Amino acid sequence: MIDLEAIRAGLKSGEFFLEYQPIVSLADQRCVGCEALIRWMHSSELLMPDRFIPLVENTPVAGLLTYWVIDTAAAELGSWLREHEDVYLSINVPPEILGRGGLEYAAVRSGLMDVAHKLVLEITERGVPDRIGVEALNALATSKTKVRIALDDVHLNGANLVVLARAHVHIIKIVASPAASSLEKNKSELSRLESLVGLMGEGDFNIVVEGIESEQQAEMFRTLGVPFAQGRYFSQSLSAAPFKQYFQSHL
Repeated sequence: MIDLEAIRAGLKSGEFFLEYQPIVSLADQRCVGCEALIRWMHSSELLMPDRFIPLVENTPVAGLLTYWVIDTAAAELGSWLREHEDVYLSINVPPEILGRGGLEYAAVRSGLMDVAHKLVLEITERGVPDRIGVEALNALATSKTKVRIALDDVHLNGANLVVLARAHVHIIKIVASPAASSLEKNKSELSRLESLVGLMGEGDFNIVVEGIESEQQAEMFRTLGVPFAQGRYFSQSLSAAPFKQYFQSHL
């Protein structure tokens, strides 16, 4: 049975592990960073985050998992972050631990504070649901740590884009497949994306398109001026050692 107690037990017994999804430059497919993705080997079954993350939302276990991810990523990729300029590590963060000092504590404890400027915290639109959430997000985004914030799962509709006006984010992550089909059919969404790309030259944020599965998709977003991407077309998610090998072959 998958429940909170099973998740706690899995953490204690070492059932969770991380994989890293490379993030590349669309211009030349150079690897510029990665997203840490949590996996769970539970009773000989590999579970993806959609099987257990919804269970921990708005519970203390969400913090436990997040801090475990930070500690594990620090152990596996901390030296990589220090050895290379212009790379970053992206970590998904639940909204309930924003603004409570826990993330800064975790960065200090894990030894990542000195490379906090190479960390990106990913949140979804649910992460900034109200004024308090926005204030916490903005305080973190403009803090001395220089950690960057990414808004995940952007679908180029008005609801998502309103968040950009409310919260200080540095990166937006667009979902490739629905965006690609929408752009082919809907000129207004194409115009929205072109406007966002244009804003890159005026602000301090960037765009990553995620879920790229084909050369056609990669070329379409590259032509539109989107700078960065991730997805199985470039690489599946990898454990730490294979990821470092991928990075070395895509400098």
